[in-house]
Amino acid sequence: MSENPLLSVGNNSDLGKVEIAPEVIEVVAGIATSEVGGVFSMRGNFASGVAERFGKKSHGKGVKVELTEEGVIIDTFVVLDYGSSIPDVAQRIQTNVRQAIRNMTALERTEVNVHVVGVQTEHKEEDTTEVQE
Repeated sequence: MSENPLLSVGNNSDLGKVEIAPEVIEVVAGIATSEVGGVFSMRGNFASGVAERFGKKSHGKGVKVELTEEGVIIDTFVVLDYGSSIPDVAQRIQTNVRQAIRNMTALERTEVNVHVVGVQTEHKEEDTTEVQE
């Protein structure tokens, strides 16, 4: 089993060092992306879809993190609401993710790529009709 590399942040001090797992960055980026208006959902894989059906929320769904020498590269895969301005929503996603990562991890060199993988044309509404006897 390969070990995921940890990202060291800050300077090592007398107290010790701080390392952040890439999964943590995925969760932060996923939540920041889903907060943006116009985002319908994040694209996940089969396993995350099954887990969500059993009540386990996957906040890192639809996010891929790559650690490089230049910094962190974050790819988000989103489904947008029909009628939303794709360039506007994508820019807000980039801004929100970059700000959340900077605030929570102090990482400055972050590249955020937005991949629009679908558009949701209609929302499922709950059936509110009552049966009258």
